[in-house]
Amino acid sequence: MQHSFDVVTLFLLLDIAEAGSLTAGAERARMTPSAASQRIAKLEHSIKQPVLTRLPRGVQLTEAGEVLTSRARLFRREMRAASGDLEAIRGLQRGSVRLGSFPTVSASLLSDALKEYHSRWPEVDVRVRSAVRPQLLDMLHSSEVDLALLWSYSWTEEAERSLSLETLMEDETVLLLPIDHRSDDEIALPDLRDARWIIRSNDHPAGEVLLRSCRAAGFEPDVVYEAHDYQEIEAMVAAGVGIAMVPRLAVAYHRPDVRTVTFRKQDRVPTRVIYIASLARRQYTPAMYAISRALRGAADRMATAPSV
Repeated sequence: MQHSFDVVTLFLLLDIAEAGSLTAGAERARMTPSAASQRIAKLEHSIKQPVLTRLPRGVQLTEAGEVLTSRARLFRREMRAASGDLEAIRGLQRGSVRLGSFPTVSASLLSDALKEYHSRWPEVDVRVRSAVRPQLLDMLHSSEVDLALLWSYSWTEEAERSLSLETLMEDETVLLLPIDHRSDDEIALPDLRDARWIIRSNDHPAGEVLLRSCRAAGFEPDVVYEAHDYQEIEAMVAAGVGIAMVPRLAVAYHRPDVRTVTFRKQDRVPTRVIYIASLARRQYTPAMYAISRALRGAADRMATAPSV
């Protein structure tokens, strides 16, 4: 049986659950306790089961009430986001946003997003500062930037609780090979035990991905070249110096003389998550909403683009 739910009543139930009593919940919802009680009774009659258990002091959700409030909480969050998007559309006649980023995402995801952003909202000024992760976190906390594009691996120190994080995409780790290297489109990491590796300098996160992955596969990688950046890595792979393990975004627009190969899922080669971070209590301005929307669009396009 399908039920048609009254959004006002669902939000009222959520207010009651969060406030702990029908009277306090009714006050939050700006209605009288009597009207609130009638709405809850009508809801319970409609679904043919109680949503609240009346206690000597306050109320407690039943199992049905828990189900409805969890859905109502998600829906209210989406409605607030929609309200913010509408405000952004209305307000984007002028303004500015300061964005922190890092090189691999700037050269791929961000550049794509900014094309759309400048096309749709040419009057809004975007200032970007590129830095490494610790500096980006410092810039957020000191309000030098409004938003920051960040990455994290499973072992990365968690961002402070004072940050609000919006996941954009998962950036897969791939194997970079010379274009004439014979291999399947998917490769088993243990088969690369005797390979010669090109790596970012040891203190770079990509270097740690290689070391962790190879050790989990039972061997130590033979590192023959430590590179300063991914452009240098690509050049050395193309020259046949060795092979490399890189985030896919780092070679999103790569040279024609190299190619990427994926690893088997069972090898569990780490991937990194790319997200937008802001101070948790920071209210988004229309310009911040717009750049966030453009970044989500760029991430969605990359997720559906064919692999190179």
